[in-house]
Amino acid sequence: MDNKYEALRLKNQLCFPLYAVSNLITRKYKPHLDKLDLTYTQYIVMMVLWEEGRANEKCLCDTLCLKSNTLTPLLKKLEEKGYIIKQRDESDERNLVITLTDSGKELREEALCVPECMIKEFNLSEQEAVTLYKTLYKILNAERK
Repeated sequence: MDNKYEALRLKNQLCFPLYAVSNLITRKYKPHLDKLDLTYTQYIVMMVLWEEGRANEKCLCDTLCLKSNTLTPLLKKLEEKGYIIKQRDESDERNLVITLTDSGKELREEALCVPECMIKEFNLSEQEAVTLYKTLYKILNAERK
């Protein structure tokens, strides 16, 4: 192959292994999340709510790097499952506030095993995991500026 096109080889792309690993990780989460009746995206929304207790829609979009048109149907499903309540903010009707229900809070206990199970799925040393984490967040944080 002509060296002129070396940069276009799949094996030389940063995007491809990130894409492939992202898909792999999501597939590895699936059996654990199926037990909780959550998709991966629903799970990360629930993690924010478990941490914060409540959040507005814009904050969830920003924190999770999601578009509103992705988050809206996801929140509807979580509400149908009885895990959240959506309400308009009394001080500003434009803001949609998402709060956990008692069922949503209880689900947190069931989800405790998920992170531990996922750590076992990947053959990374603690130092490799820390380095990867820092590198990925460096990329994400540069994009958010």
